[in-house]
Amino acid sequence: MVSFEGLVLNSREPVYQQLAAHVRRMIVIGCADDGDPLPSRREIAQTLDINPNTVQKAFRLMEEQGFIVTNGNAGSVIRLTPALRAQLGDALTRGLVRAFVQQARQSGLTLPRVMSLLGELWDAP
Repeated sequence: MVSFEGLVLNSREPVYQQLAAHVRRMIVIGCADDGDPLPSRREIAQTLDINPNTVQKAFRLMEEQGFIVTNGNAGSVIRLTPALRAQLGDALTRGLVRAFVQQARQSGLTLPRVMSLLGELWDAP
């Protein structure tokens, strides 16, 4: 079952989007797979001390994005194809790199300097 224990929410983005992003991250890092159940909406709301309607909005978003399905009273489960898993991984990676590039530019770093640092640090412990 996908865990929401320890998830720390921030005030910079809507909570429902953070919940969906958490599930996508769990899929990409291999902590959630096709067929894995999600906790109930009430359980998530209670765990994170948030409004159940916010959790419902997150579930709707994840259903629209195609990586969970809800079967009535049977609850919601992860539904993945290899192509969707790859798509989620690519989107997460691009988002992380985009944020890194933005911070590097704001810090005045050049592409050659960043590439040099990446080369030095890639295999470092």
